[in-house]
Amino acid sequence: MSTQRDYYEILGISKDATESEIKKAYRKLALKYHPDKNKEEDAEEKFKEISEAYAVLSDAEKREQYDRFGHAGIDGRYSQEDIFRNADFGDFADLGDILGGIFGRGGFGGFGGFGGGQRRQGPMRGSDLRYDLGITLEQAAEGVETKINIPRAENCESCNGTGAKAGTSPKTCPTCHGSGQVTQGRKTPFGTFMSTSSCNACHGRGEIIDDPCPACKGTGKMKKVRKISVKVPKGADNGLRLKIRGEGEEGSPGAPSGDLYVVIHVEPHDKFQRMGDDIVYEQVISFATAALGGDVMVPTLHGKVKMNLKPGTQTHSILRLKGKGMPHLHGHSHGDQLVKIIVRTPTRLSNEQKDLFRKLQELDGGPDVKATKGGKGIFEKVKGAFEAGA
Repeated sequence: MSTQRDYYEILGISKDATESEIKKAYRKLALKYHPDKNKEEDAEEKFKEISEAYAVLSDAEKREQYDRFGHAGIDGRYSQEDIFRNADFGDFADLGDILGGIFGRGGFGGFGGFGGGQRRQGPMRGSDLRYDLGITLEQAAEGVETKINIPRAENCESCNGTGAKAGTSPKTCPTCHGSGQVTQGRKTPFGTFMSTSSCNACHGRGEIIDDPCPACKGTGKMKKVRKISVKVPKGADNGLRLKIRGEGEEGSPGAPSGDLYVVIHVEPHDKFQRMGDDIVYEQVISFATAALGGDVMVPTLHGKVKMNLKPGTQTHSILRLKGKGMPHLHGHSHGDQLVKIIVRTPTRLSNEQKDLFRKLQELDGGPDVKATKGGKGIFEKVKGAFEAGA
């Protein structure tokens, strides 16, 4: 698309703006940056930008996709033609010619039937498709190749995509003479402009089918489900878009197929939390292990790893396992695993354990001793004893 700026920001409106507020904001900006009125160097670019924002936000379906997925929901689902298709630009009937010049095309009339210029000739490319694929965190770490079922429109085998019954062929539309559009003049605040709209007789196709194909009922398309292989790379994260060329819907005869965009969604894990390329894991240890130290086995995405704890390890300490996180998506290195230590307070003690804890409490100076009075905690005493012994 032509812009990646927030559409609401471009029009200067809030995300809960009404349809009339959207139209009012667009009209104000369009009058300001209309290339016939504003000769600043960036006027055309701004005019194109606000027109694209309005085309999306004024269409309920496109706006819903944008609100849910941002630009990914627009880029992955709509071609540039689709964005402007059937957009109501009101008095700006010359928008097709203007945008056509900005985009470097001989007219923008093919984009939904507004504006002047000639209809884009030739076969139409197939539409792009989007598929949301959920994977586990382990699959994201190791990469995975899977197969997905994609329902899509393909050219009817009976009529080869023409829509006409076998042995017959479509005829040129007598209303638009094959252009797919009809043109009429209209007055606007900028003068009289020629407005072009889609032909109602042939619905913009430029052809009329007298004897439709019985298999596809004259549409030229059939819905089919295709099994497609998708290779998810190591390090994939939420929102990653994988483009598979030519696996979208088939175009009209002689035109290329659209593309398939697979959007990755990594499912939440019951043990690990992802932070970029790092992995966070909470390791629960006992009082004794925290005081005395020792080795613990820590699970990672790449198998269990032995980690050494120093005597006197405190709860909520963060230890780092180098290279045990997620692989970088575009590299050969890995993030780290951050291990957060949680010291478990025992809740069920045997009589022998209670006696041992009472002795430790006595050594610690009793239950009311506070560190602010200079008393050393039992962890510090044990740690000091180990250091002295070392």
